[in-house]
Amino acid sequence: MKRSLLTALMLFLSIVSFAQIAADKIIGVWESLDSDPKLKFEFYKSGEKYIGKLLYASNMFEADGKTPKKDDKNPNKSLRGRSRYGITNITNLSYEEGEYTGGNLYNPSEGRNYRVKAKLISENELDFRGYIGFSLLGKTMKFKRVR
Repeated sequence: MKRSLLTALMLFLSIVSFAQIAADKIIGVWESLDSDPKLKFEFYKSGEKYIGKLLYASNMFEADGKTPKKDDKNPNKSLRGRSRYGITNITNLSYEEGEYTGGNLYNPSEGRNYRVKAKLISENELDFRGYIGFSLLGKTMKFKRVR
């Protein structure tokens, strides 16, 4: 009986560990393939959620091509003076049944928030969908892993 219980416990822990490893595959740097503007995000884990930090957007610099634009359309007036570079603009992604769901995306170009979900197509390919309200009313972008 003890042996059966121990075997069942080990099997359960193996399944939980495998699910966690699968969930963490989004962690890393991803670059858009088909979006305008071109984007680059770094995904990392915070607690049980996955977060994305904006590393690059082709429209994030002033005319000099070097100075990052300010977050001047942010609905929170106290954040309008911050740089767009490095802001955490993807939050609250949860891994459930092979997909990352329940996330939020802040678009600094518009000062708007969107719902977001993502799915790994392969080890190095990610489909990322931003939408308002229903997922059918949105846009899917393809990303490739950079590292």
